[in-house]
Amino acid sequence: MRALWTAATGMRAQQLNIDVIANNLSNVNTTSYKTSRAEFKDLFYTNLKRNNIVDEEGRPVNLEVGHGVMPAATKKDFRNGSFIETNGTLDLAIDGEGFFMVQLPNGDTRFTRDGSFKLSVEGDEGTLVNSEGYIVLSEDGDEITIDSGLMDISVDELGYITAVDEYGETVDLGRIGLFKFVNPEGLQSEGLNLYSVTPSSGEEIPIEPDEMQGRIVQGYLEASNVQVVDEMVKMITAQRAYEINSKAIQTSDEMLQLINNLKR
Repeated sequence: MRALWTAATGMRAQQLNIDVIANNLSNVNTTSYKTSRAEFKDLFYTNLKRNNIVDEEGRPVNLEVGHGVMPAATKKDFRNGSFIETNGTLDLAIDGEGFFMVQLPNGDTRFTRDGSFKLSVEGDEGTLVNSEGYIVLSEDGDEITIDSGLMDISVDELGYITAVDEYGETVDLGRIGLFKFVNPEGLQSEGLNLYSVTPSSGEEIPIEPDEMQGRIVQGYLEASNVQVVDEMVKMITAQRAYEINSKAIQTSDEMLQLINNLKR
C-alpha cells in the first residue's frame, strides 16, 4: 500500500519544517538574523490512466496518484529587522540593502549585516574588526585603522568614517565597504552571522554613495527579523500536518489488518 510511504514523506518533511522553525525561534535575539522558510514540492506521480480526448473514450483528465512531498529549499527573508539603540560608537546598522565585508585569517572574505564592530588594538593603532576578530574592509578592500590619539569617531549615513585628532582637526579614515548581490537568497549561511558567495548569489557588487538605497546608522544594531507569533503559528500548523500524516499511516495499517483478517 503506497499510502504508508506517501505519508512517511509528509512526516519527514514536517520534521525538517520544525527544524527550520526551531532555528528561527532560537535566533530571535541574534543580531541581524534573517528568518528562514522551508519550501516543499510534490514528488512524482503514477499515471494509472492518461487523458485521451482523441479516441472514442474521451477521457478529459488523468487518473494519477502522487507519491508524497519532499523538501525543496530553505529561503532567507532579507527584510530589515527593527533597530536597537546601543549608543556604541562602533555599532552600525544598515537601514536598507547591503552587507559589510570582513576578511578571515586565511584571506577569504565573508559578508554580514551584523555591525557590532570592535577595535583590535596593536601598539598605537586599532583595526576595525567584528566580534570574531575578522577584519572589516573598506570600500577599497583595505583594513580600516584608527590611531589611538584620535577621538570622537563618527560614521555618517553613507559610511564615511571620520575622527578628531589632538589638534581638533577632523581626520578622514575612509569609507566602510558596503556590497549588494543580484540574488541575496543564494548566499550560503555559514553561522557566526556570516554569509559566503555562491554561483547562485553572484559576485558582490560595491554600493557607491550615490547608489545607496538606504543608510548606515551609527549607535544602533539591527535586530533579528523573526516574528515569534508567526513562527508559533507555523509550528502549530506543522505539528498538525505531522499528526495527520501519522493518522494516514495508522489508517493504512488498520486497512491492511482488515484485509489480512478476511482470510480467516
